[in-house]
Amino acid sequence: MRETFTAEVDGTLLPFLFEKLPEVKRTKVRQWLKFDGIQVNGKVAKHSTHPIVAGDVVTLAPTAKPPPGPALPAGMQLIHEDASVIVILKPAKLLSIATKTGNDVTAYSELTEYVKQTHPRGKDRIFIVHRLDRDTSGLMVFARSEEAKSELQNNWKRASKKYFAVVDGLPPAKSGTLCSHLDESNQLRVRSAPAGAGTREAITHYRVLRKTEKRSVLELTLETGRRHQIRVQLADIGCPIIGDEKYHPDSDLPKAERPVSERPKRLALHAAELSFPHPETGELMQFTSELPVEMARMMKSSTRHERRRKK
Repeated sequence: MRETFTAEVDGTLLPFLFEKLPEVKRTKVRQWLKFDGIQVNGKVAKHSTHPIVAGDVVTLAPTAKPPPGPALPAGMQLIHEDASVIVILKPAKLLSIATKTGNDVTAYSELTEYVKQTHPRGKDRIFIVHRLDRDTSGLMVFARSEEAKSELQNNWKRASKKYFAVVDGLPPAKSGTLCSHLDESNQLRVRSAPAGAGTREAITHYRVLRKTEKRSVLELTLETGRRHQIRVQLADIGCPIIGDEKYHPDSDLPKAERPVSERPKRLALHAAELSFPHPETGELMQFTSELPVEMARMMKSSTRHERRRKK
């Protein structure tokens, strides 16, 4: 499809196109403009407000197929998007939001850039609803407006969050509840402490999904959402998360002194399930994610090690 029109009066590009192409849906016209399908005097025009002067030649030359949209960072996946919320799968080692330096690549900054490129004429802002630790992978939800953010955060107690963790050690039972008080006053390290004015109660429910002689895969359901809650409580019961450089007993041993096979590449904690009421419709939104491959391999390596030891 290729058509040419000559402007008879001064104006702007988009109204001119709407007038000349009344049989074409306006969303289609906008798409042609977005994907370099409109030319003015032989040059591609990208903006709806591009000025048109009487005598200008406007050429409609849409490409056969729009180019692919902008790619998200390696390991970051878009799970769901609508006018109110965006749900992503965040990889390990990616910050949720910038630190005080403000120079870090984050899930927030990358998703903001994605929204700006895919919705250039719409709302190009997103809003943080909750966070995951840098080294934790899994499901995160962002809001598309301040109203949606407020609604989600005001109802966050109704949200359900489950995690997978691969730990060294075996819990005392197949399932149970971990309840303690956490002192979060130190920005670098959280610790369990007697209940008091400077602590907050933390409650985590766990269930053993798989186990070997020395390792376990746990499903963890949060009743509270304290900083480093899962990591501290599992370390307290002798089941520290593999790869936890803060709370694992081996974290004080320099990496160079550990066998290569015992140097995990990531923290074995994954936000696997997330459900919450949609901020606009109230509908229950439910999302799930499987155990990451690299975490499953940690269990396989443990099984192989045990078999070799028994021979």
